[in-house]
Amino acid sequence: MTTPSLSAFARGLTAETAFDVLAVAKKLKAAGKDVIELQIGDSPYPSSSSALVTGKAALDAGHTHYGPSMGLPEFRAGLSKLVRDEFGIAAGPENVVVAPGAKPFEQFFCELFLEPGDAVLVFEPAFPTYAPNLARRGAAMVTAPLTPEREFRPDLGAVERFLRDEPRAKAVFLNSPHNPTGGVASKSDLEGLAALLRGTNVALFSDEPYCHMVWSGRHHSPLAEPGMMERTVAAYTFSKSYSMSGWRCGFAVTAPPLADLIGKMINTAISCTPPFVQLAGLAAITHDAAERDRTMGEFRKKVELLVRELGTVPGVSAVMPVGTFYVFPDVRPICRRLGITSHGLAMYLLEGADDRVGVACLGGECFGTAGQGFLRFSTAEPDDRLRAAVAFLAEAVTRTKRIEEYLEAHPKYRAGTN
Repeated sequence: MTTPSLSAFARGLTAETAFDVLAVAKKLKAAGKDVIELQIGDSPYPSSSSALVTGKAALDAGHTHYGPSMGLPEFRAGLSKLVRDEFGIAAGPENVVVAPGAKPFEQFFCELFLEPGDAVLVFEPAFPTYAPNLARRGAAMVTAPLTPEREFRPDLGAVERFLRDEPRAKAVFLNSPHNPTGGVASKSDLEGLAALLRGTNVALFSDEPYCHMVWSGRHHSPLAEPGMMERTVAAYTFSKSYSMSGWRCGFAVTAPPLADLIGKMINTAISCTPPFVQLAGLAAITHDAAERDRTMGEFRKKVELLVRELGTVPGVSAVMPVGTFYVFPDVRPICRRLGITSHGLAMYLLEGADDRVGVACLGGECFGTAGQGFLRFSTAEPDDRLRAAVAFLAEAVTRTKRIEEYLEAHPKYRAGTN
């Protein structure tokens, strides 16, 4: 039977590995395995209280029909006040557009600015969906490493080289606070970045989902820098700050003409964000700031606990991230000793180390080659489960027979085979 051929994009499409590992973890749990799930960036806490009450009431009141593609006017006004008050961004409702989460804005940014062959600078390790969204437009991804020696902060020298050496330089992707490393761009980093980009034809995607998870200092957005609004799309989400990941509620801040164009993209792709979700989000930002900040404090304690526990494991080096609810320990000594890739180590902890217990985390190379030799742990479990996960890691890497059996069955995870 003759069937339509797939596009080159579809044939080469990659996905966010955390969801792939999540599927494996859920399958193993359904089969009776006790899996400590630290693989995905979800919150272990309930959605903020006002969001829950208002969302339920909005459903009962019939807010279940279409809404404006740009977002409800009252929600856009509330969001502009939020970023003005908390991040010093000179924004009004006309600068704000609402979508189901922050992730759609990656695609919309690429559709706004990129033509086939344009070059885009991405700092690695990088969020896994950046590459497929660039591929959608036929853009060329140029990478620059984030290193622990620089606290995983972006290197402005890499930006200078990109602007100088790439004849079709068109965009930079910045993620701060950074997933997976926990690095945070400083105010001086953003001032320097703005100075480099002003006066060029280069746009900036500023990915800021962890804006309320900065453990040292405070969050800074490049949108607060002079002359950056007209070239920047900054994306935010309610998934982290208000534990509303399943609601799919996010927004972007940018110049009004760009916001209007993104609104057209939403109109033609997904129509709108559900109104009851937006009303829940509005209630969260209006009433739940104190609750949010308390929850952020609990996240910080979890991160500190996980860093302390990991620091007791031989061959593991874990430093306190400046932001996010992830810990990104260096496990290169263990990987070298066992002859296994870091993602192979992660999958071994989930699938192969024990028949009854497993730990789900991610290998650093899921975020690009610069992540090799690291693991990413989220803190999306109770504290006792975090301690148990680290104890399991320490014991599992001593089970040399099981490790060799796992590598025999999964040779792609042997170090140096890819």
